[in-house]
Amino acid sequence: MNYELSQHALDILRERGISREWLERVILQPVLTKPDSVDGALEHRLGKIAEFDNRVLRVIVNVQVKPVRVVTAYFDRTMKGTL
Repeated sequence: MNYELSQHALDILRERGISREWLERVILQPVLTKPDSVDGALEHRLGKIAEFDNRVLRVIVNVQVKPVRVVTAYFDRTMKGTL
């Protein structure tokens, strides 16, 4: 799957120490996918990162553009133990 990163997403990956490998894993094979509650163009993709203490990485992508655009990504503390 092709994707692109917004400038914000690039900055966030660097600031939060999120590897491209983890990001791509969640984009391509999410454990859970949810629509955004406010913006219908956005989709939340979530997956556990075993190498990071099984924390849940949430990647928000704009699915209405081709290729999909990563808007942001973060480790979601509210999802701990749920996936």
